[in-house]
Amino acid sequence: MTRRPNFLFIVTDQHRADHTGFGGNGVLRTPNLDRLAARALRFERALVANPICMPNRASIATGRLPSVHGTRTNGISLDWGAYTFMRSLRERGWRTAHVGKCHLQNMGILRSARDLLLRNTAPGDAFTTPWPTGWDEWEDQDRHKRERVEMPSDYYGFDEVDLVVEHSDFCSGHYYQWLLEQGVDPTRLQGQSNALPFEAKSRQVWKTRVPAELYSTSYITQRTVEYLEKRARAPESPWLAFCSYPDPHHPFTPPGKYFEMYDPEKIPLPETFSDSHAGSVPHLRRMIASRGAQRGMITPFAPTAEQFRQMAAAEYGMLAMIDDGVGAVLDALERSGQSDRTFVIFTSDHGDVFGDHGLMLKGAMHYEGCIRVPLAIAGPGIEPGVSRSLASSLDLAQTVLELAGVQAHHGMQGVSLVPLLANPGAVVRDHVLVEEEQMADMLGVGRPLRMRTLVTEDSRLTLYDGSDEGELFDLERDPRELENLWSRLDARARRTEMMERLARLLMEYSDPSPKQRFVA
Repeated sequence: MTRRPNFLFIVTDQHRADHTGFGGNGVLRTPNLDRLAARALRFERALVANPICMPNRASIATGRLPSVHGTRTNGISLDWGAYTFMRSLRERGWRTAHVGKCHLQNMGILRSARDLLLRNTAPGDAFTTPWPTGWDEWEDQDRHKRERVEMPSDYYGFDEVDLVVEHSDFCSGHYYQWLLEQGVDPTRLQGQSNALPFEAKSRQVWKTRVPAELYSTSYITQRTVEYLEKRARAPESPWLAFCSYPDPHHPFTPPGKYFEMYDPEKIPLPETFSDSHAGSVPHLRRMIASRGAQRGMITPFAPTAEQFRQMAAAEYGMLAMIDDGVGAVLDALERSGQSDRTFVIFTSDHGDVFGDHGLMLKGAMHYEGCIRVPLAIAGPGIEPGVSRSLASSLDLAQTVLELAGVQAHHGMQGVSLVPLLANPGAVVRDHVLVEEEQMADMLGVGRPLRMRTLVTEDSRLTLYDGSDEGELFDLERDPRELENLWSRLDARARRTEMMERLARLLMEYSDPSPKQRFVA
């Protein structure tokens, strides 16, 4: 290329890799994502660094593990001084923008988490922030409902930020103020209390009163198209833009025609829906024992077949609306004459177990449905194809920097995927490390959840802090993860090998930054 390239990220939220047409789904139709994938390199083994929103979004931005960049759970905003790949490009002349869900800061949902961890820390706490009061409140949903929030000129490396905060049909952010500007009172449209009559089988589905043209997906699509048109009028500067949809994260609330688009009765149950969990860890067995019961909006649970099918139909509707939006964005990119110098990267922040093993949502589960995400990269010089190499969310930052001709900075922990763009049969990784931490005691062991997973070419090992039980799967022989080998005597050698490898990787992934500058 004779000119510096542009970058367009299209990001979904809590989106399984196989909930796309090109990902092999036999019911869901995503023609626009499929047309993007048809000219892209598709990654069949793209895994997350963490299967929870904030930690993994921060890992995408920094190329660092959550335990290193500090946003290890939802509710801990990414440090204001974190050096992101967006900042690296911005410093070198790229114009940068974010439209939609960002979630690098707390959205105000977990106020007790933020207060506990960042404000009212106990005496003697090891960490105190040097940043002034309010530094972590740019994405607070209630603040955006009270006022139109003017964002700083450098928001983690973004020049322009147009936020949609939260999920489903009750989003806030700049979008909320836009609704008010349309003469709409969101309090009369948004949320379950305003929903249209509908026989819900679970608390995760309702028929929203928000019309499709006012739904957050439409807003994000419109704003992204406007940004692409604006950049076309100033072609002298390269740009980086995020088009980030908060759907299809639960609750599942597709508007208008999208709610009726899929018939629940025509959606098959996942192959592993009836998993007995005879060898599973205790907290999964407890969920299965109380099938159909839900303890909260965000807590994972075991759905009935009827609940699953209704949730799947609604989620497919959300994805159909996103796909229409993606089509409009891709059309705008082509219409503006910028497509031939723009890399388009489609991915999600994490997955959802979504019926696999008879379970739903995410949290304390590292089944493939939760940790594998869609990833497709299209752009100048990329031949369509499929890569089976392991890839991590950590790798996106270094991939973009290499494509931009910008050197990766010290402390990044990913690897560039650029060699795969030239040779899809190559391998750039032989493992992916996955972290997860929660403030809740999701295992019932008397301490907050902390778990680590190592995925290799043929195995998955998962350790749970505070528990002697764990998970070990032979992914070559048992790709559906139905037989936990953790306690099997004939798998002891594999378990020992994986444990040693994990221990060595934990040393390897310790924070190398800041770089030592002087030797005594």
